[in-house]
Amino acid sequence: MTLLLVEDDAMIGSAIVTALQDAAYTVDWQRDAHRMLTLLQAGVYEAILLDLTLPDGDGLDMLRQLRHQGHDLPVIMVTARDDIAARVAGLDAGADDYLVKPFALQELLARLRAVQRRRAGSAQALLDAGTWQLDPASQEIVTQGQRIALTGHEFALLRTLVLHPGHLHTRGALEQAVYGWDEGADSNTIDVLIHGLRKKLGSSTAIRNVRGVGWFIPRC
Repeated sequence: MTLLLVEDDAMIGSAIVTALQDAAYTVDWQRDAHRMLTLLQAGVYEAILLDLTLPDGDGLDMLRQLRHQGHDLPVIMVTARDDIAARVAGLDAGADDYLVKPFALQELLARLRAVQRRRAGSAQALLDAGTWQLDPASQEIVTQGQRIALTGHEFALLRTLVLHPGHLHTRGALEQAVYGWDEGADSNTIDVLIHGLRKKLGSSTAIRNVRGVGWFIPRC
């Protein structure tokens, strides 16, 4: 899951990025509100963490502009404004959730998982792939009563496939989902990750390939 963090505080932003990367999220961190709108034209993000108070504009205005332009990405407001009026304004402007600073990073991760479940159209904590499930909280595969641990990169790749069943992901799209813009990936990295996942899933057909195009997981 590739996230866009818009936060101007260096200490808070760095802590959030570290926590998200440890949880196998790919994060682009920006401190400029207007830069956010430019980056969204690339269409690679699946959620936004947006501060309300930014040096070049008001996050609430940015959110209204984002929704006016038709962007339907989940947005979690992350702000020090804790009054009821600010919360109501943020939610009414189109925010999916509202988190007040200071907050526990584990709470932020839990709220992201909740947004992810709603985005996938499910209230279940596990992401269902038919004969097995993916547990975002523990980063494990659940199959036949057993739990199989994943590396951070394996989890990021598998989560991307499970969240979009039936959708064909190109190599470039998967590299972006797993590594982001800044972390380079070798030419065969995705192949190695998928090979490892197929071994853990115990089936070569769990992740299917269209040769020369990309990979997908069938719909349940």
